[in-house]
Amino acid sequence: MATIILLKGIVIGFLISLPVGPIAVLCIQRTLNMGRMHGIVTGLGAATTDAIYSLFTVSGLSFILNFLIEEQRWLRLVGGFFLCYMGVRLFRSKLVQRAASGGGTSYFSNYISALLLTLTNPSAFLTFVAVFASFGVLHINVTHASAGFLVAGVFVGASLWWLILNSICGVFLKKLDYVKLAWLNKISGIIIAGFGGFVLVSLIL
Repeated sequence: MATIILLKGIVIGFLISLPVGPIAVLCIQRTLNMGRMHGIVTGLGAATTDAIYSLFTVSGLSFILNFLIEEQRWLRLVGGFFLCYMGVRLFRSKLVQRAASGGGTSYFSNYISALLLTLTNPSAFLTFVAVFASFGVLHINVTHASAGFLVAGVFVGASLWWLILNSICGVFLKKLDYVKLAWLNKISGIIIAGFGGFVLVSLIL
């Protein structure tokens, strides 16, 4: 039973992470521009949020779900402005050193920024509820052990996708010169800011 729950968690974590969004763009940009470890820790930040959301879901913490639903407008507002800020900052950034150096950006800041960006997307929590229901996870007899296996599985599955994406990007790492990396920054900045702008506009409409 524990093995089945763990495997379900891995599959759920992997599938949840597949859609291409601002975190995926950020992960790709950081991998190609700063080095593979920067991309990996960015993905792990998102995977940590997935694990947190899965814990809330499987534990039936309805008060947290209600809070996220009630405050989702403010959370999306913060997340939208954060995406716009990161996009503009990335677009205007100066490329100083080659990818492996990371340009002075710490792994911790990469991890935290991805964690916060994912946390400010309350719709991700609702997605977890829907996916968990489709996999029949919400109907299992939840114990501390089963919840732990499920959350661990989600984290492993999400991390697996980010490692795969990072490895794919790593193939192109040595083929990028200064000019291409500079253009990558600008394009990534536009895309990330575009995601943020879309979020902000959706709050008005």
